Amino acid sequence: MYFDVRGLEVHAADQETVEQLDAAIGAYLGSERSAPDRVKDILLRDPYCPLAHVLQGYFEMQAARPEMVARARVSLAQADGITPPLNAREALHTNALRAWIDGDLPLAVECWEAILVEHPRDLLAIRLAQFMTSYLGRSRDILASVERVFSRWDPQIPGYGYLLGCLAYGLEEAGEYSQAERSGREAVQLNPRDLWAAHAVAHVMEMQARPREGLAWMTSLEPGWTSCNNFVRHLKWHRALYLLTLREFDCAMQVYDREVRGAWSDEYLDLANAASLLWRLEQEKVDVGSRWEELAECVLPHRDDHLFVFADLHYMLAASAAGPATGNSFLASCAAFAESESGAQSVVMKQVGLDVAAAIVSHREGEYAGALGRLFPTRAQLNLIGGSHAQRDTFERLLIDSAVRSGDTEKARQLLMERIATRRDDLWAWKTLKQFAEAAAFREDAARAAEEIRRLSGSFEAQGA
Repeated sequence: MYFDVRGLEVHAADQETVEQLDAAIGAYLGSERSAPDRVKDILLRDPYCPLAHVLQGYFEMQAARPEMVARARVSLAQADGITPPLNAREALHTNALRAWIDGDLPLAVECWEAILVEHPRDLLAIRLAQFMTSYLGRSRDILASVERVFSRWDPQIPGYGYLLGCLAYGLEEAGEYSQAERSGREAVQLNPRDLWAAHAVAHVMEMQARPREGLAWMTSLEPGWTSCNNFVRHLKWHRALYLLTLREFDCAMQVYDREVRGAWSDEYLDLANAASLLWRLEQEKVDVGSRWEELAECVLPHRDDHLFVFADLHYMLAASAAGPATGNSFLASCAAFAESESGAQSVVMKQVGLDVAAAIVSHREGEYAGALGRLFPTRAQLNLIGGSHAQRDTFERLLIDSAVRSGDTEKARQLLMERIATRRDDLWAWKTLKQFAEAAAFREDAARAAEEIRRLSGSFEAQGA
């Protein structure tokens, strides 16, 4: 038995294995491309390190592809087959991987949280609990899991900066924007290549309508991202959102072409970034050309994946854009999954995902009343599909757009007023309200919207000064 850099016991052949395991976990926390290869190298020199097998299984599951689930089962079997018996922390990590493979995502979170009760410095468990809690749509719990262990850390503990990054993201999703930005900036100051912390600050600037500051933030950090994995593309997605807010549509399209889809990928997060960005561009009346066709080709093999409802619904955006036959084929697969009782995500699909999927198809086919009818009753449950507030905003906009286009003025006004109450500096909401109010002859609403649009436009100019 040896000890890792944070004093946790690890079964390994020697201390060098543990040091390499620390490095692999650090690479994962830093979103480095090298993380999976580091684990493979560990297992070549020490095939009896259980945490290395579990870590490999975690990486395989995060790919969210059925063929990788099969590989993760092999990694789990290898971890299970190691003797002498695992210590309690290693056993809980193994159980977390097993639960994830079996589709019991809440149980996986319970295992990581159980680890943190006795081992609050297990940074791998902290980050994975946050990752999975986010995909379960538990916005407050994203913060709570970090807050529970934060007092057991201090700045001298290796990895403290990564903990601050997790805290920053949790605070942002809980709506504590000022604290989130402070924690995220401090984390990036400790480690300029911490993409997770940089991304937390990017979220704050998105939610607070600070697009020019967001663009400057990205530009200042970008030189340090050369060794990072595809999570960089998600940061570039945020760059495109800032440009959309500024209505610099040509520049946003360039970001799509050069950075979001600059290199071919069918990773679920890359596809989600691309689909939501194309949909938003279309809603701004931008001609996206043949880009949907390229994206649809990439999502076609993923019709029956169903590992995250979040991914399924983004695949639906591209599938429905490819035509009614493709959209309905994906919708039928979602319906079958909803009835399959094959894990926690099938329950989410049945509760809310299927309604959103059907609404996507209806909206694409111009059946806006039908889309509204599916989305409006489930709007309070949209968080269950997972992802961040910024990511789910695509579906909230879909709901509002459906209401406006359907001609249901009562629901359209209600939804717009609800959005403005929570996001007063949302230029998209004010522009949509102005157009809607002018068409519906709601003169006071139109005048108020025009005033707010002028205010926000001036605010954006001041940000760039």
